[in-house]
Amino acid sequence: MVNTAVPSRKFVAYERVSTARQGRSGLGLEAQRTAIDDFAASRGADVLARFTEVESGRKADRPELGKALNLAKLTGATLVIAKLDRLSRNAAFLLTLRDSGVKFLACDMPEANDLTVGIMALVAEAEREAISRRTREALAAARARGVKLGNPYGAAALRRAGKGGAALRATVVANAQAFAADLEPVLAEIRAAGHKSLRAIAAERDARGMRTRRGGRWQVSNVKNLLARLGSDSPGNGAANQLRNQKVSETRQGWAAGPS
Repeated sequence: MVNTAVPSRKFVAYERVSTARQGRSGLGLEAQRTAIDDFAASRGADVLARFTEVESGRKADRPELGKALNLAKLTGATLVIAKLDRLSRNAAFLLTLRDSGVKFLACDMPEANDLTVGIMALVAEAEREAISRRTREALAAARARGVKLGNPYGAAALRRAGKGGAALRATVVANAQAFAADLEPVLAEIRAAGHKSLRAIAAERDARGMRTRRGGRWQVSNVKNLLARLGSDSPGNGAANQLRNQKVSETRQGWAAGPS
């Protein structure tokens, strides 16, 4: 239940950042904490605890929100967030908040009540459904125009071409080799700067904002696999690189030529 009367003198702070990097760097957190601390001071309240949610944007579960709500219930405290407008289109958050039974305040919208949050949740759900409907309609219209949807280099396409699992594996390997070849100059630069160990190389790639082929953070195992694909612990092997590029090119040409 959203609080519309005088709030309790106990606050539980809930903060949210959208990526792990923001969570580590503090980007966005400092402003939220300042807003919450100033708000608590203006209300003569004490902040009992802080819960920081690091969301990837792909997961609906919010364990830190659950912890914050549970503590607020146990202590009779009021859940406080810095900015409700940042979450006004987040249906999962709003519905959880609405149904929690916990008193709630937003620093940027202290007048918010059950009706406010309920309407926001309904609007967020309607917008999500509208986006889904527009996407389906756009895909249907594309199919009607004869557009072939899907990844033309995916597993389904390879099966339709009669190439089977071997061709799929060959394509995956070729893509991985090409990705490794693209990274070889950067690897040489990193090692020339004195970052020699697998862990140091991984840390330096993360520091430069680089991601693995699947979009993840660099780990020791990723660097080890990269070096293995490059065929040597020492980057810059010209002959090996030339042979590797030739094999990648031949694999791609064989796939493009189709079944014999």
